[in-house]
Amino acid sequence: MSRYWETGNYSQPDAKQLRKNAEATKKKEAKKGNVLEPVAVKGRNIATSWWGKAWCANLEQYADYESRLDRGKRYVRNGSVLDLKIQKGKILARVQGTRKVPYKVEIRISPLSEEKCQNIIDRCGRRLENIEKLLNGDFPVEMQELFQGEDGLFPTPREISFNCSCPDWALMCKHVAAALYGVGVRLDEQPLLFFELRGIDVGRFIDVTLANKVEAMLANENKPSSRIMDDMDTAAIFGI
Repeated sequence: MSRYWETGNYSQPDAKQLRKNAEATKKKEAKKGNVLEPVAVKGRNIATSWWGKAWCANLEQYADYESRLDRGKRYVRNGSVLDLKIQKGKILARVQGTRKVPYKVEIRISPLSEEKCQNIIDRCGRRLENIEKLLNGDFPVEMQELFQGEDGLFPTPREISFNCSCPDWALMCKHVAAALYGVGVRLDEQPLLFFELRGIDVGRFIDVTLANKVEAMLANENKPSSRIMDDMDTAAIFGI
């Protein structure tokens, strides 16, 4: 039985052709003095850190895009994502395809709602060391549900919109899928880009978290602690 993608000019390029086209584009851009920020998958897995793997796992929950995501994996592994830049609420990428000129991809991510942002501030504020962990690129395990839960901080399909210069009619083409997987690789390298992407100013985030913690501490300043023993407890323990 014939298949659409195996006929005419719409057959899928093999890995060798994709790499050849990508190298040609890199050389051409270098001659022009243009600096690209390519995505390089270094091992068997696309991402290796908690941040990168969690981002990719979140993508794979988008059942409607399953077939395109598989093709996107192939493209990102082949080094077809020649340029990827993450900005506030936006991902800009250039992805090499069949033609010599790479396709331009733009993906927009809705900013976090005020409610969700306040939720993470409150959770971080309960333990100040969580802030330090986040800034160092480590993930506080106790906050996993906050990010990956049903109402977590990773974007849902309805919070993502995208556009690609390719002629593919699909809602999500393989070039967009490759760029989204490329974000997982970037988060391995720079976890705080997640906050940039979701529209969170990290500096203000820290300031508000610390301010709320101090306010809570001052509010409890005159309240006796349950961990302080009175004289009778001390006498009973030491037999005085």
